[in-house]
Amino acid sequence: MNQEFLQGKILPTLIKFAVPLMLSLFLQALYGAVDLIVVGQFGSTASVSAVATGSQLMVAMTTIVTGLTMGGTVLIGQAMGAGNPDRAGHVVCGMIKLFAAVAILLTALLLLLPKQLAILLHAPKAALEQTVLYICICGGGMIFITAYNAISGIFRGIGNSTTPFLFVAVACAVNILLDLLFVAVFHMDAAGAAFATVIAQACSVLFSLLYLKRKKLPFAVRKEGFSQKGIVKSIAAVGAPIALQDFLVSISFLIITAIVNNIGLDESASIGIAEKLFVFLSIVPMSFLSALSAFVAQNIGNGNPARASKALFLACGVSCAFGVAMFFLTFFGGSLLARIFTRDEVVIQKTALYFKSCSFEYPIISISFCMLGYFNGMRKTVFVMAQGLATAFCIRIPLSYLFSTFQNTNMLLIGIAVPVSAAASLLLCLIRFFLLQKKLRKERQLAPSDLSGE
Repeated sequence: MNQEFLQGKILPTLIKFAVPLMLSLFLQALYGAVDLIVVGQFGSTASVSAVATGSQLMVAMTTIVTGLTMGGTVLIGQAMGAGNPDRAGHVVCGMIKLFAAVAILLTALLLLLPKQLAILLHAPKAALEQTVLYICICGGGMIFITAYNAISGIFRGIGNSTTPFLFVAVACAVNILLDLLFVAVFHMDAAGAAFATVIAQACSVLFSLLYLKRKKLPFAVRKEGFSQKGIVKSIAAVGAPIALQDFLVSISFLIITAIVNNIGLDESASIGIAEKLFVFLSIVPMSFLSALSAFVAQNIGNGNPARASKALFLACGVSCAFGVAMFFLTFFGGSLLARIFTRDEVVIQKTALYFKSCSFEYPIISISFCMLGYFNGMRKTVFVMAQGLATAFCIRIPLSYLFSTFQNTNMLLIGIAVPVSAAASLLLCLIRFFLLQKKLRKERQLAPSDLSGE
């Protein structure tokens, strides 16, 4: 357990925990972006489209894992905050059982139905074959994605964000080297990028297992923990709403990708580039989302909801300053960002046009993402799921489709749906937060464990 989470100054502790998360997210984003960068520089526009579409599908699959991982992170954090290491060990056993089953199911789906999935995404005909190959190869690596996220979630639950950074650093370094070898040297296009990704993930998992053998966890993981009843159910109760929300929101992005794919190959490549850049541009609020989930969970477990709320306000302040900076970068520098990925001037201009309208999203999510992290730590994950689904399927997708049907539509018009849905999400978060605070004030005499439940 990280004692700094429970006492002392809040902001320095949050930043100390969030910085390795930011570095991990940066490397994870670089890990995925390098595929597109190398293919964009040494392959065709069809290859760029294939990697963009295929990687979007892989992101959707991965969100199932990361969402469920949050359930384990929160439960481990609350167990450590309550001084119950045995419970934390039981949670790890439950995670092993749960994620083994998830890895098998996702691998089977991707290996058995790659062409059907590519067609469902309306992959352009010129890129269909490469998209199918990319999905098939990356599907074989789902077991490594699952293992990495599960192990990283355990460390974040005990307040350690540095170790997961080491794991992803290994993967990123291997991926960059293999991308250059397979794509730039051997000209394997999208397939080369996929092979580089899978091999890099395998190396990261191997490194993490070797690390665990040498650096023991602060609690025991015993054989009898696998027979504990209700642990998997508890992880799923917290993590499944997050997983479902993240997955369906990713599906909404895939639907939008399919909508744009119908417009043309250049538009397909441009939205793929914009989505790859999203993680880089939202890295601070995404880091605070994860940091607050663990920080709030431990303080709720320790019976200190006031400290959890204060952490939210401090994180929002830092995150908002970053969000404003990202607005100016994307609004005025979209073409410069696009040039990192491609030399095709048409694709560059369409990506810059998309960013003109998307740029307003970044100041908004700088606050809403922090609030979502707070709700995760409070185990209000059903709300997190509900607001994500509502804004994606009731606002973003309908607007994107509507704008795509307009005569002479363009990426600027389609991008308007992005900040509108983000603003709706923030509004819902603010309403839920004030209602929750009102409830907590009325129930001050209740036990902290009661306050933290659904």
